[in-house]
Amino acid sequence: MTDYRVGEAISAEQFLDVLRRSSLADRRPVDDLDCIAGMLRHADLVGTAWQNDHLVGVARSVTDFTYCCYLSDLAVDQGVQCTGIGRELIRNTREQLGPRCTIILLSAPAATDYYPRIGFTRHASAWVLSPGDRLK
Repeated sequence: MTDYRVGEAISAEQFLDVLRRSSLADRRPVDDLDCIAGMLRHADLVGTAWQNDHLVGVARSVTDFTYCCYLSDLAVDQGVQCTGIGRELIRNTREQLGPRCTIILLSAPAATDYYPRIGFTRHASAWVLSPGDRLK
C-alpha cells in the first residue's frame, strides 16, 4: 500500500536517495547537497509517496497555484515504477492547484512516451537558458 502526502517535509538526503533510485539522478545536482536542500526549501509544493515509511516518490513543483505550475521533479523509485505512483503524485499535485492552473514539465528522455499516455500534451516551444549561457 502506498501512502501519499502533500506538504510533508523531507530531508535533502531523502530526496537525494529517491532521485538516485529513479531515472533523474543523471540530470540533477546529486553531488551538491546544498543545491538539493535549496531545491526543497524553495519549492512551493512537494508531494510524496511512501511505502512502509520508505520514501518511493516525490513530485516537487514551483507554482503560483493560479495560472501555472512547473512540475520540476517527478521521481519514482525504479523498483515501483509502472504501478501508478507517478500518476497519483501528479493527481495530488493538481488537487492543490486552482481550477485554471496548468501543469508544465520538461520530460526526462526516458519518460517522453509516459506523459502522453497519462494525458499530457506535447508543447514544442519550451526554451532553456542554462547557467553560463550568455544572454545576447
